[in-house]
Amino acid sequence: MSIIAEHGHLLLILAATFGFFMAWGVGANDVANAMGTSVGSGALTVKQAIIIAMIFEFAGAYLAGGEVTATIRKGIIDPAVLSDSPELLVYGMMAALLAAGTWLLIASMMGWPVSTTHSIVGSLVGFAAVGISPDAVNWGKVSQIVASWVVSPLLAGVLSFGLFMSVQKLILNSKKPFIKAKKYIPYYMFLVGFMIAMVTLLKGLKHVGIELDLGFGNHFFNALPVAIGIGIVVALLGAQLLKRIKEEPITLYGNRFANVERVFAVLMVFTACAMAFAHGSNDVANAVGPLAAVVSIISSGGEVAAQSALPGWILLLGGGGIVLGLATYGFKVMATIGKKITELTPSRGFAAELGAASTVVVASATGLPISTTHTLVGAVLGVGLARGIGALNLRVISSIFMSWIITLPAGAGLAILFFFTLKGIFG
Repeated sequence: MSIIAEHGHLLLILAATFGFFMAWGVGANDVANAMGTSVGSGALTVKQAIIIAMIFEFAGAYLAGGEVTATIRKGIIDPAVLSDSPELLVYGMMAALLAAGTWLLIASMMGWPVSTTHSIVGSLVGFAAVGISPDAVNWGKVSQIVASWVVSPLLAGVLSFGLFMSVQKLILNSKKPFIKAKKYIPYYMFLVGFMIAMVTLLKGLKHVGIELDLGFGNHFFNALPVAIGIGIVVALLGAQLLKRIKEEPITLYGNRFANVERVFAVLMVFTACAMAFAHGSNDVANAVGPLAAVVSIISSGGEVAAQSALPGWILLLGGGGIVLGLATYGFKVMATIGKKITELTPSRGFAAELGAASTVVVASATGLPISTTHTLVGAVLGVGLARGIGALNLRVISSIFMSWIITLPAGAGLAILFFFTLKGIFG
């Protein structure tokens, strides 16, 4: 207790700095999950992708980022074990942020798309199991999270496979694909608008003090008509944009789907926004969850609370860090996701992004901290498999899987090192 009273301000400044560093790592590495498919398919330039991601990543982090934070902060470590020594939890959370941020910096420099969720969970488990006691870790919760890392790429892969097969059946395999594209793409746009509106209304607006009440009693039914309305507006806006795209004559050796892919490029702007929003809402927790625990302990004078309010400035700091990371160093991992797993066109990229975004939004709404990296890679694999196993670059996929395996022990090892360093410095 005396350590927190004596060094509280310094610990708070360090924790906020480490949290911002970790958020920078989330932006630098995981921006590929939100934007790699758009850039890889040629629908957006790197500069356009970064501008879109800056707006929607920040919006997702600030409006809908609080739900998953609760799982990261309270679920993995049992606060009751540390009630008599809150300073150890402070050191541990700071060590976890610094360890995960360091590993993400290394991975980003190497161009490896690793899981930020893996990084922070590995770091938390490492410091708690070795630095305190194996009893301090909620192994049941950890096993649930690990299971979600298997479920999320499978779910995203299935959704993306299904979406791309629907595109093939309704549009690409028809006699007049360009006309069919203009007919059906507004329906896909409706799905994008509806999905993002639902997660914002159900989980996000309470963080900025807005409560939606249309008199239906149930929160879900209050949100449903508004989300449908927003989906319709997005679809109508998209339909207007599509009218500007004229069918161009195809040369003898040209791609007969060139006109269709131009239409899908417009749709990918919408799915890129959706994926960036979904990513920000889910992955901001990796940076601000441990920071929220530190702030709670220091502001209460050493009390380890099972639940605490999430101050708005923490979400602002997390969102700002993500934006800076993606703007300064996001391009390296973006190339790996967008160009090296399978050849992406706007229609394939759309199916991958919407499948991944749907999976992430469901996870964010239910508070389950999935890995966006696993989800997006699963979605891209699903789209590739729709064209056959030969469409996949198995060498790149195997190196990505290897980097995922390394991430957990790397995060744990660094966290143990930093934990005992901080403990030595502050006593």
